[in-house]
Amino acid sequence: MARRPVKRPSLPEHFVTTPEQLGVCLDHLAEMPLVGFDTEFVGEDAYRPELCLVQVSTAEQLFVIDPYECGSLDGFWDLLLDPKRTVIVHAGREDVRMCHFQSGGAPPNVFDLQIAAGLVGMTYPIGYAGLVHDLLHQRMTKGETLTDWRQRPLTPAQVRYAYDDVRFLLPAHRKLTERLKRHKRLEWAQEEFATAVRKAVADDVTVERWRKIKGIGALNRRELAVAREVYGWRDKFAERLNRPPRFLMRDDLLIEITKRGPTKAEELHTVRGLPRGQEDAIIEAIRRAKALPPEQCPEPEARDNDTSNIVLLGNLLNVVLADFSGRNRLAANLVSSGSDLKAIVRSRVYGESLPDVALCRGWRAKAVLPELLAILSGDTAIRVADPKAADPLELVELEPEVNELPDAVDTDETEEVLEPTELEVRKPAEPVPPSVPANDTL
Repeated sequence: MARRPVKRPSLPEHFVTTPEQLGVCLDHLAEMPLVGFDTEFVGEDAYRPELCLVQVSTAEQLFVIDPYECGSLDGFWDLLLDPKRTVIVHAGREDVRMCHFQSGGAPPNVFDLQIAAGLVGMTYPIGYAGLVHDLLHQRMTKGETLTDWRQRPLTPAQVRYAYDDVRFLLPAHRKLTERLKRHKRLEWAQEEFATAVRKAVADDVTVERWRKIKGIGALNRRELAVAREVYGWRDKFAERLNRPPRFLMRDDLLIEITKRGPTKAEELHTVRGLPRGQEDAIIEAIRRAKALPPEQCPEPEARDNDTSNIVLLGNLLNVVLADFSGRNRLAANLVSSGSDLKAIVRSRVYGESLPDVALCRGWRAKAVLPELLAILSGDTAIRVADPKAADPLELVELEPEVNELPDAVDTDETEEVLEPTELEVRKPAEPVPPSVPANDTL
């Protein structure tokens, strides 16, 4: 039987363009424990994206706020930062970052629909239109994705798109919350939401962004130090001008300067595409890098030269994880990455402690990691139980092997004793009929 679509939310819509209208909006939001939140911005030509529109939904009303017309949004950001309120987003990294840019803080209680969907077995990452269709059986028109939200007046199509971007947030939140509770994963979701917010507003200290530049792997330690310093100068310069860093100096030029290692501003004049008037600042960054003691220069990143057994076992854990996730309605790529799985394999192969990766923390460490370690330790095996089934594999707990026989037993005269297991049972030999003497009469 076809599932009946959830009734399309028909709520009063308010386009906020004056301080008075914003005040009415904020009075309403102050009474609401659940608020859907989305933003439209343009970030291609600035260091930080320019806020162009704010969309908000509650169980009773929809609001589209024009930040160019309505005055200060400080009161609005204060409402999002109130711990009594849950802010519902979809793939909300940039929306949380926008809140942090504008207010200096991030909402303490965020519910991200995309993450929640992965925790109940839906596709991860899933787009908003796909989520609304699969969860609520409603179709959305996504024709304004690449529109220029800075232009005024907004077209009717832009306004309709803006309302629809928050129209379904609360109904989807209700559905996903029900499923999370059914699977007893609400705490898992809250852990994931908090981690996502933390990563959105602060750079991951374990990731050095300058190492992502194309060509960085060919540099030696001293050149890496130069690249790091020039990258840092470029980032601060771009923030000061509010321009994209690569717009001011392309990555390939940064690598070229690093390899040349100029010592005078005049030597930079032969390089095309550098920002004018910044030669001295670039040379100073290079000098700082060259003055570092050798031991303070960055180490080259280790290349992925894993041995064949590590690669094979990493692939095996991928299969085990996919099977586990399918049986338990989880998105496998939300649970772990392939690189994290190989890191766990390395720790077992080399007898080291478990690595500090997501799979070894929080709910993953409690619910998923033991399954993988049992495979690596040989305590559990995986087999094909039914090739036609949606979940064709099965994990089988193995019995411990018995390597020693009792001392009192003479092994030379003892017949082989076989211990049947779930994986292999040897058939007994056929019985031998009793021999009949030749002279006996039958």
